[in-house]
Amino acid sequence: MNTRIPPPLSRPRAAWLLAAGLLAWLGLAQAQVPAGDKTQLEQMARDWVEPALASAIGPDGGGPLRPEVIMGSLDARLQLTPCARIEPYLPPGTRLWGRSRVGLRCLEGAVRWNVFMPVTVKAWGPGWVLKRPVAAGSVLTQEDAELAEMDWAEQPYAVLANPDRWVGQQAALALQPGQALRQNMVRPVPAFGPGAQVRVSSSGAGFQVVVSGEALTAGIPGQSVRVRLGGGRVVTGTVRDGQTVDVRL
Repeated sequence: MNTRIPPPLSRPRAAWLLAAGLLAWLGLAQAQVPAGDKTQLEQMARDWVEPALASAIGPDGGGPLRPEVIMGSLDARLQLTPCARIEPYLPPGTRLWGRSRVGLRCLEGAVRWNVFMPVTVKAWGPGWVLKRPVAAGSVLTQEDAELAEMDWAEQPYAVLANPDRWVGQQAALALQPGQALRQNMVRPVPAFGPGAQVRVSSSGAGFQVVVSGEALTAGIPGQSVRVRLGGGRVVTGTVRDGQTVDVRL
């Protein structure tokens, strides 16, 4: 089985699109709300967020991620004075991904108050869910997981939607059925472990030198590894394959 799905938006790219859609609506979301009417303020925040999200993903909702907005409530202890014009906005440094907030500020009133509305943005899309336990250090196969719809914004780690990013990788920790495969759960399989005898290759203009050495750390193709040479000197090189380390002179 070799199931493939269209490449989805990356987490930063998806979050950027959602935020960009909100900012595009900034000038259209001002309104008048009587003082103390928190229900209307909450509805204003929702009316501002939902069209902006729809604008970000397209009118047909056919993008790789389907957003869902869950609005929170303002603190019941808040006592807000009358305001003729209220503006929703996205606080600086805030992105609409997972748990977030939307600001509501009074622009025309005796008191220029500013409050924040909790909001949770879910991003539903395809991902892989484990069907059976996988021990730490085991190599994952296609049969270990199945496709399912999941909330990409639920955790801080990226969803591994493309099977090429986890099939043949090593479980970084013990995995349980029902878990969604995410970036922190897998790591490349080492080409060799500490203590392995490897070839250390160095080359220059018109020459190449190959000597033997002992790996001091696990070697992963494309990554750095430390090797002790025969005379005791320790060098750092890049793992080329299961037996060769390239060292730049």
